[in-house]
Amino acid sequence: MSTPDGVASFAELDLPATLQKALQEVGYETPSAIQGRIIPHMLAGADVLGQAQTGTGKTAAFALPILARLDLKQKQPQVLVLAPTRELAIQVAEAFQKYARHLPGFHVLPIYGGSDMRGQLRQLERGVHVV
Repeated sequence: MSTPDGVASFAELDLPATLQKALQEVGYETPSAIQGRIIPHMLAGADVLGQAQTGTGKTAAFALPILARLDLKQKQPQVLVLAPTRELAIQVAEAFQKYARHLPGFHVLPIYGGSDMRGQLRQLERGVHVV
C-alpha cells in the first residue's frame, strides 16, 4: 500500500530480486521518504533532483535504481557519481558494492585526488560500470 512518501515497503518497488535480497541482508525493511519518492521515478527512467537531511538514505535512493538499470555486459562506465570529498566518494562506492553484492561482474571505482593515478587508470581500463 502506498503512503504519502511513496511506497510502504521495498517489496513494492520494481527492483530485481538480486537487489531485494541485498536489501534484506543489510536489514533494510521500509524505504525512507526520499527513497519512496525517488526510486519509482528513477526506475521509470526519469531525471530527478532530491534533497534530504544527512542519514536519510539518499545514496540508496539513487544507487538502487541505477543498479537495476545497468547493463552488466558493458564494461565501460555507464554512470558518473560526483561527490564533494574523497571520504564521501569512498562511502558511495562502498554502498554500491553492498547493494550489488549479488550482481556478478559489477564493478565500481571511486576516483579521487591524492592516490595512485596509474592504478586508478588500470582499474578503469579493466572495466567498471560506475565511477
